[in-house]
Amino acid sequence: MRVEKISSDIDIKKQLEKLGVDEGGINILAAKADLHILYIDDLHVGAANILKQDALSIGADLAVPRGTVVAAKPRVACILIANTKQLKVLARKELAQPFGLKDLAKKLKEFTQLQKPKSVAIMGIINANDDSFYAKSRLKDKEAIQCIEKMIEAGADIIDVGAVSSRPNAPIVSAEEELARIEPLLSLIKQQKLYENVKFSCDSFEPKVLQKALESGFCIVNDITGLQNDAVCRLCASYNATAIIMHMQGTPQTMQKNPNYKSVLSDVYDFFERRVQKAESFGVKEIVLDVGIGFGKRLEDNVSLIKNLEHFLQLKKPLLVGASRKSMIDTISPSSVDERLAGTLTLHLEAVKNGASFLRVHDVAEHVQALKVFKALSL
Repeated sequence: MRVEKISSDIDIKKQLEKLGVDEGGINILAAKADLHILYIDDLHVGAANILKQDALSIGADLAVPRGTVVAAKPRVACILIANTKQLKVLARKELAQPFGLKDLAKKLKEFTQLQKPKSVAIMGIINANDDSFYAKSRLKDKEAIQCIEKMIEAGADIIDVGAVSSRPNAPIVSAEEELARIEPLLSLIKQQKLYENVKFSCDSFEPKVLQKALESGFCIVNDITGLQNDAVCRLCASYNATAIIMHMQGTPQTMQKNPNYKSVLSDVYDFFERRVQKAESFGVKEIVLDVGIGFGKRLEDNVSLIKNLEHFLQLKKPLLVGASRKSMIDTISPSSVDERLAGTLTLHLEAVKNGASFLRVHDVAEHVQALKVFKALSL
């Protein structure tokens, strides 16, 4: 007899298939192997006691504060630990219970239906301006075209082109100046029909700039203001463009001045809910959500968003993460922008593990290789 400890990060369904388990058994066993840890806040103490007993009765558990059993406080926070099969059972049980457990049951059911993406798209970054925080991404005209071609050859799925820096305290640039910076590159992309080889995204929130990009073969709008402007919503709808809705607290000029959240996960989630509803009301069909790493976030906020990215899969939209060479890496491990590739890869692979569908990166080839190795480790 031989016993081996295997990783919980493996593709359990593939392992069960190799073992020769029948299809019905695969689904049942996979549900037992998929662990969920759910933080539940502001729960009625009566609901907590009922949920605790129901969880224990099926082999799950609920961590509650001291004094919950005697209702020392009217409302409590708690942590539910259960696998997918147990969540499904609890979702059915709590539908018949009082104290708001019916609403919780609906949430539990949603969590059992979450699915992580099977593929990840790489978005390469091109900046047609002179003040982006990473100097090597600042490229003009023919030099930018050469870099785009290299990114395509390296395996980029999307090229994101912008002409205004959104780093903290970046100067405000007029729409006319932004258009003047980016228009020569847009013309070259259109003339050479590079959009036939890769998808192009425009990193802007100015309608004039976005319209010119969409007329030049671009099919994605990357808006750091999260579709704040109705005109941008109308453009996305009329050109059938994919809209990337990013969360930012404040503006690039103010966002890092003491950012604060009651709960970064809940606050960002609520923002996404509102902006998705707005986008869809204008007829925008394809939406991607970007949690906005570094945009009005403290280190602990950025870390929480990446580690708990799966929370946003409830919105049923693909997720984008862009932590490439950002200052959060320097906060963790002091380094210059040129020295942050290793930190970038670590953050981005964690994001993929937790549900990211898109990575916005400066270093395309390195990310393509890292993802291939990461995928091999997950088999």
